[in-house]
Amino acid sequence: MKPLIFYSDAFLKHDTGYHPESAQRLESIRSHLQEQGLWENVREAEREATVEEIAAIHEPRYVAACRKVAEHGGGMLDPDTAVSPGSYEAAVKAAGALLDAADAVMDGAAPSAFCAVRPPGHHALSAQGMGFCIFNNIAIAVRYLQNRHGLRKIAIVDWDVHHGNGTQDAFYADPSVLFFSIHRYPFYPGTGDADETGTGEGEGATINRPVGYSISREDYVAAFQEVLTGPVTDFGPEFILISAGFDAHANDPIAGLNLEHEDFGTLTEIVKRVAERTCGGRMVSTLEGGYSLSDLPKCVASHLAALGKG
Repeated sequence: MKPLIFYSDAFLKHDTGYHPESAQRLESIRSHLQEQGLWENVREAEREATVEEIAAIHEPRYVAACRKVAEHGGGMLDPDTAVSPGSYEAAVKAAGALLDAADAVMDGAAPSAFCAVRPPGHHALSAQGMGFCIFNNIAIAVRYLQNRHGLRKIAIVDWDVHHGNGTQDAFYADPSVLFFSIHRYPFYPGTGDADETGTGEGEGATINRPVGYSISREDYVAAFQEVLTGPVTDFGPEFILISAGFDAHANDPIAGLNLEHEDFGTLTEIVKRVAERTCGGRMVSTLEGGYSLSDLPKCVASHLAALGKG
């Protein structure tokens, strides 16, 4: 079965102005996928995550503050993270899209789903938006899967070129969530060294693979596969979530490593094989970074094609 795609025009209302994380990202993805015949099985992302669902990760007063900023015309949560009048609706629907996607996969509507959402989420901390992120969509989905569906062990795979510091922070002491990030280092946000492995009962459940700017495509894929077929498989997740950033592409204007479009298909296939082995193939991915308007859509197409392979 082809993966479900969750999308809403509400995500375009998150107006960041002249900013790399713009509505044009989703518009370019939608247009390209339509041309390629991949814009199928699309579901309208209508659900708004509730304050209670978001508060499983974020402090309620922070959630209220984000809403207030939007209602008062917008502002900046940090030097990189803009809020417009439409941003709160976009943010709660972005989180809600992952919850609907999780439900759909758990209910057997499809083995996997991709959430074409914005704003992204993996940098957002419990009481602070940062790095273009307002709410940590993937972390909220983890707690939802645990609370609503009773899952005990969930793995997060983050291949965005930037370290997912907000996601790591949310689960750093939690042995029930394995967080794996492969990312450029040293680089923004400054976290993600290999010695960051968790704390307390969560020691060992955080795996960071920092890589240098000059790493080859082959070495990147090999490092990724080593962790997926080793520690992630050994963890035995009941569900896998992917922070699918595409800014490790060689042409990305913000970061860039040396990956090409097809490499994201390869990464997806590696995760899919592990998911099929450990959790019946149950996966949800969500858009994080990726800022080349010409290359981002091709990376997403490669990702979706791999998700949909028999």
